[in-house]
Amino acid sequence: MGALKPVFRPQLLRQTLTQNVIRPATVFGPSSTIRASSSAASRPAPIIPAPTPFCPDAPTFLKLIGRGLSAHASKFPSWESLFSLTSSQLAELGVEPPRTRRYLIEWRQRFRRGEFGIGGDLKHVSPEGTAELRVLEHDANPSIPKKYVVNVPEGKSVEETAPEELSRVSGYRVQGAKTIIGPYALPSGNGIAKITVTEGMWEDKRGRKIDGGERRRTEIRYKKRIQERREMRERGELA
Repeated sequence: MGALKPVFRPQLLRQTLTQNVIRPATVFGPSSTIRASSSAASRPAPIIPAPTPFCPDAPTFLKLIGRGLSAHASKFPSWESLFSLTSSQLAELGVEPPRTRRYLIEWRQRFRRGEFGIGGDLKHVSPEGTAELRVLEHDANPSIPKKYVVNVPEGKSVEETAPEELSRVSGYRVQGAKTIIGPYALPSGNGIAKITVTEGMWEDKRGRKIDGGERRRTEIRYKKRIQERREMRERGELA
């Protein structure tokens, strides 16, 4: 009697393999599943820059960069939250439209790089957001006196301020004898000027769109020319 040939049964093979597979449920519980690690888990922690004297908190940052972002100040309970929320999280908080979120994210990147707007290098700022500027005369060469604009602690003169506390300010210069000129500088006499945190001081002004902006400009102007020619024919000014 010949040997019996094995019978190949696919269904039996699948059942055997299924019984010998170690399922995630046997390790993590009957309702658990294993998921691939998300990109969020591997994303590096965001860099939280240190605040500055002129920009000490989230509301001030939003006020400085403008474009109505001050209206969202209550959505950022801390400085850390301002610099750590992702674009999708900002959208969930209602920071709209998308170009406003992009603008905020771009300014966050600038701040991380130490790129500030006017007044960003001020060292001595009052709790009310006001800084005092004074004229410093450098008399190394009396025949060619040099004058600089420096930031000093409020209420102190240049002479009363220690040299290491004198902070030269960019974006401002001395005109004439002791007049400090520059953006948002309010002269208060005797070579003194003050700067106060103001809405939109660092704002990037959007260009004014003419005839619908670059993408639609050609189409709109073509339609305008057709309309003008039609009106001229109606008035008999065009044959």
